[in-house]
Amino acid sequence: METATKHLPRKSWLMRVGIGVFALGVLAVLVVFVMFAAGLRDLPVWLSAAAGVATPLGIALGLIALVREHRRS
Repeated sequence: METATKHLPRKSWLMRVGIGVFALGVLAVLVVFVMFAAGLRDLPVWLSAAAGVATPLGIALGLIALVREHRRS
């Protein structure tokens, strides 16, 4: 009996990178939210930058990977 995973195409490396960067960005957003809700006002700049840059960068990388995959097929 064959499993369905053998017939699914693998994600490209760019899509994997995009998913990882997006996940790190969402994690940074959650950390910023929790720290702000806890009453901390002087948040690290690098954390705010990661929350603001990594999330849309991950989405952009994923979209680029989708367009490349569509053009290839």
